[in-house]
Amino acid sequence: MPSLTDALDALLPQTQCGQCGFEGCRPYAQAMAEGRADTNRCPPGGPQTIAALSQLLGRPARPLDPSCGTHQPFRVALIDEEHCIGCTLCIQACPVDAILGANQCMHTIIEADCTGCELCVAPCPVDCITMVPAGRDWTPDDAHAARDRYQARNERLNARHAEAIGPAARTLANKPALATLISDHDKQDRIAQALARARARRS
Repeated sequence: MPSLTDALDALLPQTQCGQCGFEGCRPYAQAMAEGRADTNRCPPGGPQTIAALSQLLGRPARPLDPSCGTHQPFRVALIDEEHCIGCTLCIQACPVDAILGANQCMHTIIEADCTGCELCVAPCPVDCITMVPAGRDWTPDDAHAARDRYQARNERLNARHAEAIGPAARTLANKPALATLISDHDKQDRIAQALARARARRS
């Protein structure tokens, strides 16, 4: 029989964005089930999700907590492939394996798999990832598929490393590639040039 945490998790969008303040949708669901979190902390879900969560828990539906962000139309990540330096940092950050690429090779987003979590944007050292309108709504089928990809990624990382799933484990997943990147002087020079280009674009 599904637990209360299961039922709450099933109502969440499974973007795994962390805007709620928890490491993914299920930890947030567990916190709500245990009375440690309110139902108004999910920007991707917006008012509809807040209403559904509140109804399940028998609580009043409150407006989205502004400290968590704002609700907006579904967006996906886009990599400016001309400026991508192949550092793999975005691959490590993506919670659902929606980015293809390898060390020193151009990366690209699998748009159909992207949850719009934005977790790949900040780690990019050359500022070549932007969020663009998806042109469609995020659906329950998308959420179900995203949960499966998130769980598969966590299982893979768990099998590869003893550390708990989280940022440290994601970093370890690509540690050999990053070590190679940092040890090569020519590659460091390439990164410096790309950073200069990124700063020029921002100015």
